[in-house]
Amino acid sequence: MNDYKALKTFLLAAEKRNFAQVARELDMTPAGVTRAIAALEEDLGVQLFVRTTRQVSLTTDGAIFAAQIQPAVEALESARRDVKNAHKADQGRLRISAPTWLGKTVLPPILSGFRELYPKMCFEISLSDGLVNIVDDDYDLAIRISSAPSDKFTIWRKIRVVPRILVAAPGSRFTEIEHPNQLSPDDCLAYSGESRRETWQLSDGGSSVTISAGRAFSANNGEVLADMAADGTGVALLPGFHIAEHLRTGRLVHVLKGWSPPDLWLTLYYPPYQALPPRIATFSKFFEEQIPSFMVMLD
Repeated sequence: MNDYKALKTFLLAAEKRNFAQVARELDMTPAGVTRAIAALEEDLGVQLFVRTTRQVSLTTDGAIFAAQIQPAVEALESARRDVKNAHKADQGRLRISAPTWLGKTVLPPILSGFRELYPKMCFEISLSDGLVNIVDDDYDLAIRISSAPSDKFTIWRKIRVVPRILVAAPGSRFTEIEHPNQLSPDDCLAYSGESRRETWQLSDGGSSVTISAGRAFSANNGEVLADMAADGTGVALLPGFHIAEHLRTGRLVHVLKGWSPPDLWLTLYYPPYQALPPRIATFSKFFEEQIPSFMVMLD
């Protein structure tokens, strides 16, 4: 970083045109500034400043050099600042991926509360119902509502279980069905992050049934599936937060009540850190503490 310090000293001198002022701002001696500039000139083989008893001014070579290196030095300073902040618990950037519903309803009040405690933290939030690659897409963490994790290359923290139920429109033929085998793949509306077919594993506590869902309709958004089911298109298998309002108003009813799928998990996913950076650990702890306030919405 000695070269970086010399370049930073040079750029400040080019801006201030006063070595004494540069020395005060960088906590150096005027002689130290002079030596740093002289060493840089010797290394480059050009004169960067014209010095008189009254002022300091850039040479043509100095002005060209300053213009060329300033963006690089600013980028390096930004990178140094980000790395240093990454190891502080109360400041820095967090880039978070979250499901659309949770990101629109649960996450805003949690973020607002966190920002009140840690005003120096900044956030970049990306909402998607697909499973993002947190390493390739440069996320610090991802909030997921999905089946039990199977990814061996990330680390994760289970926050809570998110149950699902089978629903259909009241008065539709699906409310009369007593066994999952009576459902055809065309009857089952599939939820898929890639809008493809979905496999339902249903159990009544003793026997299990596997159903291929989504032959006629699939979507990567639970609200769309809830609306389609409410219109009588088919049966949807969804967590409570997607269907709560429909159940409350009677647009959907619980069907095949004796049959249930494996629960989903609300999970925090991280890149393969050896240890969580302090800012990420601090937010994760806060998120986990706040989630109980939203449990009714998640059930």
